[in-house]
Amino acid sequence: MIQKVMLLALLALAACASPNASTREARPAMWRVADADTTIYLFGTIHLLPPGLDWTTPKMEAAMTASQALVLETVLDDPAKLGGAMAAIALSPGLPPLLDRVPPDKRDKLKAVVDKAGVPLASLDRLETWAAALQLASAGLARTTATTEAGAEAQLSGRFRAAGKPVTGLETPIEQLGYFDTLPEAAQRRFLTAIADDDADAQTQFDAMIAAWSAGDIAKIAVTFDEELRLSPELADALIRRRNANWAAWIARRMATPGTVFVAVGAGHLAGAGSVDALLEVQGLKVTRLQ
Repeated sequence: MIQKVMLLALLALAACASPNASTREARPAMWRVADADTTIYLFGTIHLLPPGLDWTTPKMEAAMTASQALVLETVLDDPAKLGGAMAAIALSPGLPPLLDRVPPDKRDKLKAVVDKAGVPLASLDRLETWAAALQLASAGLARTTATTEAGAEAQLSGRFRAAGKPVTGLETPIEQLGYFDTLPEAAQRRFLTAIADDDADAQTQFDAMIAAWSAGDIAKIAVTFDEELRLSPELADALIRRRNANWAAWIARRMATPGTVFVAVGAGHLAGAGSVDALLEVQGLKVTRLQ
C-alpha cells in the first residue's frame, strides 16, 4: 500500500501534483440524498491531510449545521484497545520470513522498503502478511506532511462533538481489520509485493492525490482509482465493492427515518461505477451533487 497502493487505502487517488496543496482553496465533492422528511449529506474524505489545508466551504458549513449526527466509516475512540485487538489477529506462529513471501526478484526491493521504514525485520516476520504490509504503509505515510489530526474525519468529529452531536460509525475498527485478515494469502502477498514495487516519492504522490480531492475532480479520482483496483481484485472486493454495497443499503434504510445526517466516507467510495452514490441511484434514490 505504499504510494499508489497506499493511496488506495486512503480511498482517493489523483494524477496531477500540487506541492503547495496547503495554500490552495479546496472544494471537495459533496452530495445530498433527500426525500420529504429526510436528508443525508454524502462527503468524500481523505483520512490524512496536510495541516493548514482549508477545505470547508459555505455549503459544507450549512450542511454540518443542519445535520443532527455525523456517521463515519468507523470511530476509533480507544487506539490502545485496537492495537491489542490487532496484535491478537495479526500475530501467528510458524510464518515464513517476510522476505520469503514475495518473489525472489522482489526481495531486495522489499528489504529496501523495510530499511527505509525503520521497522525491525524480525518484528515483521512475526506478522501475518497483510499486517506487515499495513505497518510498512503506515511508515510510508509518516514520511509525508499528512497527519490523522488534520484529516477530514478528525476535523469533522471535533466539530460535531463540540456541538454536542453524536458521532457513529458504519463499521467497527475490528471489522475493518477483518477485511484484510480474511484475504487469501496469495492476495496478501500480492499486496506486499505491490509495496516493494512502488517505493516512489511518497510526498509527490500524496500531493497529487490532494490536488484531485481539493478540486472535487471525481472523474479523475474514478479513472485512477479503477486502474489501481486492478492491481488486486481481491483487495478491491474486500475494501471497496462489498463495503459500498453495505453502506448504500444502510443509507437506503436510514432514509425511512426522518432527520438530517452527515455521512463522511473515503472519497474513493463516492467515485465511479459501483460507488455508494451510484448504487443509491440504482435503488431509485435521487442523489444531487452540491459541490
